[in-house]
Amino acid sequence: MAEITNFRGESTPNNPADDAEASVKDLIARVGDRVRKARERRGIPRRVLSEISGVSPRYLAQLEAGEGNISIGLLQRVAVALDHRIEWLVGEDDPWTSDAMRVADLFRVANTEVQQTVLQALNPEPEQVMRAQRICLVGLRGAGKSTLGARLGEVLDVPFVELNAEIEEQSGMPVDEVMALYGQEGYRKLEAQAVSRVIATHETLILAVAGGIVAEPETYKSLLSNFHTIWLRASPAEHMDRVRAQGDERPMAGNPEAMEQLKSILKSREALYDKARAQLDTAGQTIDASLASLLELVKERGFITQK
Repeated sequence: MAEITNFRGESTPNNPADDAEASVKDLIARVGDRVRKARERRGIPRRVLSEISGVSPRYLAQLEAGEGNISIGLLQRVAVALDHRIEWLVGEDDPWTSDAMRVADLFRVANTEVQQTVLQALNPEPEQVMRAQRICLVGLRGAGKSTLGARLGEVLDVPFVELNAEIEEQSGMPVDEVMALYGQEGYRKLEAQAVSRVIATHETLILAVAGGIVAEPETYKSLLSNFHTIWLRASPAEHMDRVRAQGDERPMAGNPEAMEQLKSILKSREALYDKARAQLDTAGQTIDASLASLLELVKERGFITQK
């Protein structure tokens, strides 16, 4: 039992009720912190979580602030009194007979090397499972991500999503306004949240992302882990010509060095794009020819299995 020192300098046993109260506060704070982190990792706003769960936004705010339902605290008091972790009381399995609970306890106290060995044994093909039947098209502007992605989605009868559209829906404003209001850092944060949201809500889809996403290590790592990534390539001149053909003159407007800058960007990102699981060169190809090559690549690699 813990001891405290009184005003005379004497050590006296701490009150068990105080220990229980501290344990309750720690639990409620821990639960709130985990709820908030899980929500942020999936990129789900609190109001959306409220709609999905049926729990009021006010209660969710209290929960994340560490002011959750006191019944959790009362349960923790019982667990402390019984000298057991609260997981033993809330789990579906009988802690006295369950092999799963015994393994969980052994795993918790094992060293890192043993834990990694166990994880690999239980999940021998995690990457394939994580990627499901999601395809992500990466590459510079003008590579054909939006055009080919939409056409591929139609042929395979799967959803096509542009990540910037997800960002706009989440923020309630066009990407240009997001950049103007929040800057590059704010945009990248929304971009990462949008990726997490797409992963959480789609097992099968074609996703097109902005060219610069590969320069964000954590976000790109998430794409590589959770999608079958395909780098759509083209020559610098074709990148530029295609963007201008779409009516966007900004790349060349008042900037005679635009082409050299584009080449420099492409060169700096080549090693990152090269991490994609597959590549498709669309240089000199018509849209139909590129689509046929992309479809063949997807089928050969088994990225999406048609019913």
